This record gives sequence, structure tokens and C-alpha cells, in this order.
Amino acid sequence: MYAPRIMIAGVKSGSGKTFLTCALLEALRRKGEPLSAFKCGPDFIDPMFHQKVIGVPSRNLDTYFAEPGQIRALFMENRAEGEISVLEGVMGLYDGLGGIREEGSSYHLASILKVPVILVVDAHGMGRSLIPLLAGFLQYDTERLIGGVILNRTNRTFYETIAPAIKKELSLPVLGYYPEMKELHLESRHLGLRMPHEIADLKEQISRAADILENTVSLEQIMELVWEAKPPAAAQTAKLPDIVLTKEADSFRKAESHRNGYPVRLGIAQDEAFCFYYEDNLRLLEKIGAQLIPFSPLHDSKLPDGLDGVILGGGYPELYAEQLALNSSMRESVRKTLHEGMPSIAECGGFLYLHEQLTDKEGQTHDMCGVIEGSCQDTGKLVRFGYVSLQEKKPLFMKDKECIRGHEFHYYDSTVNGEDCTAIKPVSGRSWQCIHETDKHWWGFPHLYYLSNPHYAESFIKAARAYGRNRNHG
Repeated sequence: MYAPRIMIAGVKSGSGKTFLTCALLEALRRKGEPLSAFKCGPDFIDPMFHQKVIGVPSRNLDTYFAEPGQIRALFMENRAEGEISVLEGVMGLYDGLGGIREEGSSYHLASILKVPVILVVDAHGMGRSLIPLLAGFLQYDTERLIGGVILNRTNRTFYETIAPAIKKELSLPVLGYYPEMKELHLESRHLGLRMPHEIADLKEQISRAADILENTVSLEQIMELVWEAKPPAAAQTAKLPDIVLTKEADSFRKAESHRNGYPVRLGIAQDEAFCFYYEDNLRLLEKIGAQLIPFSPLHDSKLPDGLDGVILGGGYPELYAEQLALNSSMRESVRKTLHEGMPSIAECGGFLYLHEQLTDKEGQTHDMCGVIEGSCQDTGKLVRFGYVSLQEKKPLFMKDKECIRGHEFHYYDSTVNGEDCTAIKPVSGRSWQCIHETDKHWWGFPHLYYLSNPHYAESFIKAARAYGRNRNHG
């Protein structure tokens, strides 16, 4: 299948790639193009902009989380003929693990998928220095993937002056420019961009940005690059089910997914406070027999009836701590249900919610679920950041000595982080103890990518299945 695609990458964080990616997606949507979007790396928020604001389905692709064959398979999964994929890069084009390795970088992903790259450069306050800057990026481009550049935060006069020099000296097309528009911007906070629902008139801003893009950037040249992309070689793309599911998982799925006439019912916390989920994690759970039942710790009075397990994902519970605390019936429902043994996973924000108390950055303390005997508080600084590999001390969710990969990014800390697993940094090898774990629950700060070890998801589904059987026959 042909797979037209393009990557929008930056020379550094803050180059404007998210804003320009959204503007490009909106411009292509208006043209009636079939679209999909992908975010390079572990970020949860950017795909929300693609999907919830523009209406384009979006997922993460991360070369630390997944092997090259798996990346290709995930990229091609459920693709419609002629569907154009816009991939948004992460940080600077070559910035990977620890800031120094290729693995995990936008360029690593682009090289695996052979994606033409449009480089976004913040040209504000720059002149001819743009040329050696771009020359350095081209020198590192061993796959010859950089097909053009967009100059951000500049004006038509400078663009018309510098573009011919860049083209002449570097043979690099300048596809256009984007003016500095202070009234159009995506606001940030300590964990990245603000959530889409928090930004006033966001759809109008993206629409206005697309209007400008259509007048200052050559969509025709972009489309030429899009259609230059060659499809991933069939020999290099493994079949997704063969990669995603182990043989044991596939057998388990066939035997267990609908035994007794019903699937495993998993409650998934989904609202303004809990919304950080990797789409591939949810798809994997469904593939091995789960029915996902959304609920809101903010707005619902209790957990849904008939659940076999519950997942509390990450998000921003600290911003809604007072509202969560006031919803005492939901907190009691979670506390009682988990104490009775319902299998559960809680990551980062969900982990905070399970504590006895949460103290926000204003110093206000709020009651949480009380499942974990401890408290959490804003430290005023980044506690953990970056990729980790997690290994259990006792094999419960995974086979002995196996690991699962994840990512941490949080300013809050806990008085009881857990000691049932060892987290290891992939570059430095630095390690520490974390995670509260039994054969029925996994609670801790790291956001996990289940496809890096499907045994993890299998074990959780098995535990939920057993719980459901006992409940129905007890």
C-alpha cells in the first residue's frame, strides 16, 4: 500500500512545530484529504490537539518503546489507501535518549519510516546565520530526508531575501515562512502545552493559523514531498499481530476473550483530570479481550457496575484536587473496590489519586482515595524526567528478568513511591526503587507502553478475568 507522509520537525524545542503541524493538518483537512497524524515520542498532549481540535486520528510512535518492525507495522495498521500521514517531531530533529543518542529521536523515526522531513526554524532575530545552521542539519542527514524548511516568526521581506541564498548555497527549498503572531499561540505549563479544553477559542486559533499558512507556505511543494515518500518495504514490515501479541497471548485471547459470553470489563478513568493514555495500550487491551468502560472520577458518583478491573491513567489531578476531594462518594467507591481486591493499574496522576492526601502548589491539602497510606505534594521542581525500563523484583506481571519500558515526567512526589520494581535509566544506568505491586495491582509514577512487553497486559487481563469469575460465582 502506498503511504504518503511528511514529518514536521524542529531544530529545537519551541521552534513552533506543534502549531505549524496543527495549521497544516487543518489546511489539508479543508482540501478534503484523508488524514492521520502521529506524534514522535511519549507526549500525550500533542495528539489531543490533532484529534480533539482538528478531528484527525492521532497516535504516538516512539523508537525507544517499539522496535523498527513494530514501528512500521503500527504505522501501516488500518491505513486507508491514499491516506496522508502528518508526523510531528519531538524536541530537535536529532535529539534522542539522554539528548545524545539517535534512538528516540525524530530523525530515528523518520529514517525507519523513510519520511520526508520539513524542518521548522525559528528565524526571529536571525540573518545569514541561518545558512550555517541549516548546513549543519543537512550534514547530519545521512538518509537525505530533509526536503525543505519553513522559516517561523519572520516576515515576507526577510523570507524573500534569504530564501534564494539558502536555495543557492544548500540546494534546500524554502517552502515558505510564518509571521510572528503573538495573538496566536499555544499556552504551556510545567508538563508541556495546556490541554485543548483549557485554551479559549482554540479551534478559531487553529483555523486562523491555517488561513495564514495557506498564504505564506507552499502547500503545493509540501504535497510534492508528501507523495515522494516511498512505502515501507514489505520485507521490513512485520505483521502487527505477530509482533504485538506473543504466541501465549494470542492463544489466551482466543480462549479467554469472550468465555462465559462476556469480555473483561475494564473501567478507564477519562475526564479533564485523567486523560493521558497511549492509544496503542488501549487497542492492545481490546485485542486480548477487554471492553473499555469510561468513567469520570470528577463527575460520576461511583465506579461503573460490573467491572472486572480499573485503570487510572495520568493527567492533571492536581488542578482538580478540590473537585476530586469533594466527590467523596467516588473516592469511597474506589477505596472500597480496590481494598476488596479488584485488579487495578494507576499511573502518575492516577497514582496520586490513590494516596490519602495531595498537597497542591498553593500549599492546600486535599483528601484523596486513601488506598495508599501516604501523601503526595508539589516539590516545585522536576522530580523525574525521561525514559525508564522497569523490572520486577518478583515476577508477577511479567516473566522473570523481563522489563517493560515507560516514561516519567512529574513535579509531584510521594512519601511512599513503592519498592517492588527497579527503574533503570537507559543511558546512564542509574536506578531506583518504585512501584506498589501485587498480582492484582500496579501503582506508580511511570507511564508504561504495554507493547514493549505484552505479558504485562496479558497478566492484568488474566487477573481481571479471575476477579470477574469469582464475583459472578461467589
